[in-house]
Amino acid sequence: MRHVACLAVFFCLALPVSAEPFHHAFGEWREYSRDWLAACPDAIDEDAADFYGYSCFASTGSATLNSAGLPAYKLTLIRNRLNGELDIALTVAPDKGSYDPARPMLVRFAGAAPITLLMDADLETRHNTANQFFITNAHLRQRLVETMKERAALTLAVPLAGQQKPVETRLSLQGVMGSLDFMATYARKVAQY
Repeated sequence: MRHVACLAVFFCLALPVSAEPFHHAFGEWREYSRDWLAACPDAIDEDAADFYGYSCFASTGSATLNSAGLPAYKLTLIRNRLNGELDIALTVAPDKGSYDPARPMLVRFAGAAPITLLMDADLETRHNTANQFFITNAHLRQRLVETMKERAALTLAVPLAGQQKPVETRLSLQGVMGSLDFMATYARKVAQY
């Protein structure tokens, strides 16, 4: 019986973290939803120079970390609190190498053809960032979000400058639905869009 109890505790500890929303000292509401962390800052700054001032966001990252202890690759959903639109950003921050914009990134869902993302045609940088790439096509964003809701993971293939073979990383999608729900709930407290 003791072994069964120990086994049950082990499996509970091995499960991804989920929690109720909590207020963080950084001045934002946060919630862990399995492998994702979602956040909505307390204040909405409609005149902010970047998305942080007027958005909620949720992210998951690669198991590979950089020297700063942050994920080398990250997938972020961003909900604009002013108009309700949903955006997608891919962050490429390995210690060595940077995204080669002459070659496409690939997003793969198991059993489906890869989705090719080309710089300028499908990807752009915004808000003075050099390593965060936003998907520009609204139809593609919607298609990706709908697929992300149904899948457990995706594989991101990123070509790095000076490397022939793209770096592939698995990004968990477990927590996308919870994160979207959290952002919808906490997005706008002043007025509804």
